[in-house]
Amino acid sequence: MQSLGVLLVFLISACHGLYFHIGETQKKCFIEEIPDETMVVGRYKVEMFDRNTNSYVATYAYGLGMHVTVRDPDESVIMSRTYASEGRFTFTSHSAGEHVICLHSNSSAWFSSGQLRVHLDIQVGEHAVDYQQIQAKDKLSELQLRVRQLLDQVEQITKEQNYQRYREERFRQTSESTNQRVLWWSISQTVILLVTGFWQMKHLKSFFEAKKLV
Repeated sequence: MQSLGVLLVFLISACHGLYFHIGETQKKCFIEEIPDETMVVGRYKVEMFDRNTNSYVATYAYGLGMHVTVRDPDESVIMSRTYASEGRFTFTSHSAGEHVICLHSNSSAWFSSGQLRVHLDIQVGEHAVDYQQIQAKDKLSELQLRVRQLLDQVEQITKEQNYQRYREERFRQTSESTNQRVLWWSISQTVILLVTGFWQMKHLKSFFEAKKLV
């Protein structure tokens, strides 16, 4: 049942498409949790708002492009490259964890609209593989191609399960560290209260002796 849940989560999060609006000099970043040794393909298209038609149009004629930067969980840059206004970028993760994908316009000119719309589709794992191209290149039959797809799916599910175990282990370590800090904080508070109470009792005793009340 747990493996089925992991599989469903993986299939839901394996790919997603969206669009967002940014200013021409604004940077937009996304966080993707990716297993290690996993290929990621991002497809994008940049559009500009045209006041004459009151709609978004392609930006080919303006020479507008997108700069894509990808950082791994260790904050190391694994990809930084400028692309055209429409296309795709590809990278392979070398460590499991949160990867930050940032996009921003490479243009310094300010258009009259001041706003761009970017369509973005990120595909992870075997969903990023073009099996039609592989079939044509390796001259595979339909059965051979299907077997190849199944093998890739099994491999990706294994990677995803390993990543989920890694996340559980990291969460457990964080929980244990937090509990230990809370324990030591409680002990410190208790010691401070005891020391304060002892000092107050000693001070009161000295006060009563000075007043000759005891």
